[in-house]
Amino acid sequence: MQAERTKPVIEVNDLHKSFGEFKVIDGVSLDTNENEVISLIGGSGSGKSTILRCISLLSMPDAGEIYVDGQRMPLSQPSRKKNRVVTDTRRLRVAREQIGMVFQQFNLWSHLTVMQNIIEGPMCVKRVTRQDAIATAEELLVRVGMADKRNAYPSMLSGGQQQRVAIARTLAMKPRVILFDEPTSALDPEMVGEVLQVILDLADEGRSMIVVTHEIGFAREVSNRILFLNTGKIVEEGPAEQIVDNPQSVECQQFLANFK
Repeated sequence: MQAERTKPVIEVNDLHKSFGEFKVIDGVSLDTNENEVISLIGGSGSGKSTILRCISLLSMPDAGEIYVDGQRMPLSQPSRKKNRVVTDTRRLRVAREQIGMVFQQFNLWSHLTVMQNIIEGPMCVKRVTRQDAIATAEELLVRVGMADKRNAYPSMLSGGQQQRVAIARTLAMKPRVILFDEPTSALDPEMVGEVLQVILDLADEGRSMIVVTHEIGFAREVSNRILFLNTGKIVEEGPAEQIVDNPQSVECQQFLANFK
């Protein structure tokens, strides 16, 4: 897939993150442009999911800068003596409204119906009227093939159905970019395809997305670019077909050999 290069929606510069003595991210820089899909691939523990959590500040980076739509995330400067903190909660809230996140484990509110899960964010965060929130939710449920489950609770749904609802909930917030953190890893094999198809449809609509996935064939199909990570560093990046079909680094070759 081809995407026109424009101003990055997300820009990450020299990101670092450690948990104790273990360095999870070691100087990662990346960007995502308008209407572009990039996939992060690599072995377990290579830092893929942590990058997404740092972009949304669900996890605080030790060093590095993150820009959302050209605006720097409001973080204090790195210090050996103090952990970094958010310096402006209003700016953080505005930036986070531009970022949608779809998690491995769906993270739906178990006490709310499908419809209630979707309308809660727009009503509480964006102050959308209940009537407008419901109208948008109904459109999104049709789009993800879940219109007949609007009154169901998450416990009544399969994993694939819950993930499709989670995607609809994210879309209801109208983010500039969507982060997918291994969206199919918690699903039974027969449910993977239905979720991947929804993401492919979003890519065809021109959505900006960063996808962490172990579905290599899917990454090749959906992505403009693929970034291969190993031990917290980007070892190789390039057009999806090039990375999957003709990897240059030994590390990437060895990783992809597991999927042949």
